[in-house]
Amino acid sequence: MPRVRRPLPPPRMPDRPGRWRLLWKRRHRLMRPAVLLTIVLIGGVAVLGAGEFVSKGPPLRERLGNATAALGMRIRDVVIQGRQKTPESLLRAAIGAGIGQPILSYSVADARQRIETLTWVQSATVERRLPSTLVVQLVERRPFAVWQNQGKFVLIDRDGNIVTDADVASVADQLPLVVGAGAPQVAAALLDALASQPSVQSHVVAAVRIGERRWNLRLNNGGDVLLPEGAEPQAIAHLAQFQSDHALLDRPLQVIDLRLPDRLVIRPRPDSVSQDKAVVGPPAPARKPT
Repeated sequence: MPRVRRPLPPPRMPDRPGRWRLLWKRRHRLMRPAVLLTIVLIGGVAVLGAGEFVSKGPPLRERLGNATAALGMRIRDVVIQGRQKTPESLLRAAIGAGIGQPILSYSVADARQRIETLTWVQSATVERRLPSTLVVQLVERRPFAVWQNQGKFVLIDRDGNIVTDADVASVADQLPLVVGAGAPQVAAALLDALASQPSVQSHVVAAVRIGERRWNLRLNNGGDVLLPEGAEPQAIAHLAQFQSDHALLDRPLQVIDLRLPDRLVIRPRPDSVSQDKAVVGPPAPARKPT
């Protein structure tokens, strides 16, 4: 007999949620914006309250420092690194850290600014090493030359900053001498050019700034070398060649004028032998000294 298929049962429809569940879902959707708004309002009130609290009474850093000082976070030691020439008394005063002071209320930024006003100090870092140590690291300026101006002698660094006016005599014979207004700011390029020509450098006792625009070199025999404005390295190189070929700097000359690009003009001392007077290159018209 053929098998008779039974009809499939109709699909079961999901149960319809009850009225209370539908009401809860509806209210839950409406409550989300309200909850977010409440959180924002509470946060705003908290921020305003904290600002009002901080604005009244001691600063927050001071309060934090006082609160942690009871836990032993006080300055007990100040370690200074890199100091060689900076006077220690001036440095300690610039650091301004009192033993027993709360370490978190101490401003390392303000201390660094004070320290960097000291003439010997090029840069400084100040760090807290909790719980009780301050570490001050110095980079001191290196004297590059002695500057003479209006009868005063001071040490300057490579950038032309005044390092100190003390102890100049102790290093005066070890550093080059520059003279005149405006000399410190432009001395490095000239002194580097001289250092590259030892045969010239060994005869120079001072570099004199003329009119804040060009240089004269004072020689150890009393003569002067007049350098052109803006072309000092080239002129010094030419002078080194003349020294190599003719021992020019060893002669009793009063002036060696290199300001003209196509000739060298020399003037002997009045008491020297007349045969030393010469002009190398085409004769130049008489010029007033500048």
